[in-house]
Amino acid sequence: MAAAEARYPDLAGRTVLVTGGGSGIGAEFVRAFSRQGCNVGFLDIAEAPSRALVESLMPARVHFERCDVRDIPALKRAIASVAATLGPITVLVNNAARDDRHAMMDVTVEYWDENQAVNLRHQVFATQAVVPMMEAAGKGSVINLGSISWMRGRPAMVSYTTAKAALVQLTKSLSLDWARYGIRVNAIAPGYIETDINRGFLESEGGQAMIKRIPMRRVGQAGDLDGALLLLASDAGRYMNGSIVVVDGGHSNSSL
Repeated sequence: MAAAEARYPDLAGRTVLVTGGGSGIGAEFVRAFSRQGCNVGFLDIAEAPSRALVESLMPARVHFERCDVRDIPALKRAIASVAATLGPITVLVNNAARDDRHAMMDVTVEYWDENQAVNLRHQVFATQAVVPMMEAAGKGSVINLGSISWMRGRPAMVSYTTAKAALVQLTKSLSLDWARYGIRVNAIAPGYIETDINRGFLESEGGQAMIKRIPMRRVGQAGDLDGALLLLASDAGRYMNGSIVVVDGGHSNSSL
């Protein structure tokens, strides 16, 4: 738990859906919402860590659906199951993503399409699936997980950074479409956040050199995103719409 995590009473009892919630940043989001008293549904392809997460949070109302977000019909079924179990979804966190490294000249049509399916396409259709529930409730918050990678430019990940750049415009466009219904669409753009996947790199010589270029001189932890996450989800952020909230220790502003 973040040391100074605020309490948002309006979140208690609301149903939240987190994609890619079984591990890493997504699992921290599930825990953060659970601490706020939310009913939390999450989707993930990895069954064992996801079920372990649910077990660790009992007796909180947390529900896991196994789902490959690349499969849009399965995604829609999983979202409907979460809503049937926990109630209408009024907060959606589009978190699922995968930042594979790839050489531009090795990219095939099949790889490009699959990478965009993992990093961009499902966010469109997950949002499409929850909007009717939010309209009926008279309010809702969609939070897209972006990245600062496209701001600074990163080698060997052109498909991922392209998807994250597109996510900014997706966020801004959708924020205009549904604002009149009380539905807000915002994004969080994290910097380097330590997870099991990238810990090896962060401990390497190259990783340590990168950390020195962050003005705060440390890599982020998943809990460092909770403040922005909960503010955007809560009515406390009710006038935030179309915002891209950068949480990176100053990395994207640094010339180091």
